[in-house]
Amino acid sequence: MSFAPDSPHVNSFEPSPNFGPRKNGLTADMLILHYTGMESAASAIDWLTTPESSVSAHYLIDEAGVITQMVPEEKRAWHAGVSCWAGEEDINSCSIGIEIQNPGLDLGYPDFPPEQIASVIALCKDICARNDIAPRRVLAHSDVAPERKPDPGEKFPWDQLYENGVGVWVEPVAMTGETSLGPGLGPALGPGDEGDEVRALQETLVDIGYRLDVSGIYCLQTAGVVTAFQRHWRQDLVDGRADISTIKTIAALGEKLAS
Repeated sequence: MSFAPDSPHVNSFEPSPNFGPRKNGLTADMLILHYTGMESAASAIDWLTTPESSVSAHYLIDEAGVITQMVPEEKRAWHAGVSCWAGEEDINSCSIGIEIQNPGLDLGYPDFPPEQIASVIALCKDICARNDIAPRRVLAHSDVAPERKPDPGEKFPWDQLYENGVGVWVEPVAMTGETSLGPGLGPALGPGDEGDEVRALQETLVDIGYRLDVSGIYCLQTAGVVTAFQRHWRQDLVDGRADISTIKTIAALGEKLAS
């Protein structure tokens, strides 16, 4: 397969056979960011372009900021897997996927280099402008697949992307040592808790876009979604418990998206 680059920021091509047409008339109105979870960009590109892997992405950005395109944007790359956002379950058909080289949480999880993040910002801005992707639709793999995937993780500088016009950000509410969520409640909601406070939390997370059963019971699914939220928007402590800081930050994001 040969194709012209979609972005002027592309430095190299490594065509992948792992793609297909977008389905059900969907077009790319989301941008999903991943980390590779592999030791090197070369090994990640090899995996993403091998037919036996059955996975791919449109782009990969290595630690030096070199951008490689593997699948044309008009095609459906296989990067999101089982996933959902705002009720849409075929994320691959409505998104563009960027893999960012980082060995990830299982392999030491180093910081993302400044040169790499500069290329991430440049490519994201270009993709969003050309495809008219709304800031609220720039998301982490962990957002659309919270029970399966942690990437790009809590070290990824979403605030820096926002400062450069990519995505949505709210300043996380500081953890101030508050000891109670209210009468009869402790400093955090967690597995086993239930009631109106849990239901309100779940409803706000669903309004933001997460797939979550609104049951009023703090189940493992709820803990997974709260963990995903923390990885993206409240990164100082990622534990799946809805402490006061997390609850207030969720509310702030919900209000910003609703305005």
